[in-house]
Amino acid sequence: MNTSNGTPENSVSQDAVDISVVVPVYHGATTLPALVPRVIDVLQKIGRSFEILLVDDGSKDGSWKVIRELQATHPREVVAVQLMRNYGQHNALMAGFRLTRGALIVTMDEDLQHPPEEVPRLVEAIETQNLDLVYGTYDKKKHAGWRNLGSTLINWFYGFVFRLPVHPSAFRIIRRELLECIFSYSLNYTYIDGLLAWNSDRIGEIDVAHKERAGGQSGYSLTKLVLLALNLFTNFSLLPLQIVSFCGVTASVGGIVLAFYYLFKFLFHASATPGYASTIIVVLVLGGIQLLALGIMGEYIGRLHLNVNRKPQYSVRQVLSRHARSEESGIGVRQPTVGRPAQE
Repeated sequence: MNTSNGTPENSVSQDAVDISVVVPVYHGATTLPALVPRVIDVLQKIGRSFEILLVDDGSKDGSWKVIRELQATHPREVVAVQLMRNYGQHNALMAGFRLTRGALIVTMDEDLQHPPEEVPRLVEAIETQNLDLVYGTYDKKKHAGWRNLGSTLINWFYGFVFRLPVHPSAFRIIRRELLECIFSYSLNYTYIDGLLAWNSDRIGEIDVAHKERAGGQSGYSLTKLVLLALNLFTNFSLLPLQIVSFCGVTASVGGIVLAFYYLFKFLFHASATPGYASTIIVVLVLGGIQLLALGIMGEYIGRLHLNVNRKPQYSVRQVLSRHARSEESGIGVRQPTVGRPAQE
């Protein structure tokens, strides 16, 4: 169902559950059949009402077919969400968040590197420590070296920008009160952990196991990790612009000092030192700083341009859930909507 202003109607029933598990899916056809039963088993054992939202983020490997089958097999537990193309993990999470009904919301990857058996520990931590957000962190990630390096860099950026002594990860649990604070964010360049940190400092972490990837390849390439780091810095910090300003001031002061030095030599030694090499070096250094400054400012301006033009955060093709009944069948089907805050 579409609204006239392109805002998604929440056709999923608002009957609350204890826990919502949101899983962004990108090429997870081989791992989902093992993941969903494990999540169901774990949450049934702790005696909590729950739902599992599987958000297909434009997969090309038949993931949506697998998700549909899982929803048909577990209609009471699984909500199937299909996006119209690939929007990235954090935008896919926002699509899932706006459909959740849980008092606590767990996010995890579909590749079985986040063991579902660790979810009860996340639940215990957030409830006993009076926190709004708890990350499941790990001493050693089962990733390639370059991926671990990229994650370390992003974690350092996060700590520097937000001054929080935690290491964000995709395995997290969030209180609904905090989650609802970020629903109004409808822009495309989404960084979930930054939005959450803007709204609460009651954030903690616990050590959890991290397993080898069960199948397929990670959707995060080096390029995507760099873009994620850019999202963090350009959306939540002016530090890049401040660094460029500092470089500009330093270069200017250095140029003035160098000018006085050569003027002094000329006046008191009556000789001019041939300066071809030094001239080239100065031109290259200052030119490089200028290009860097233009590039960083262009990054900010470009993001403003796309956001002003309302590049969608995501667009939903359909949602399958027993909580939204259609007249034709017992399965609720929601037609395409765009990623804007829901209007009740």
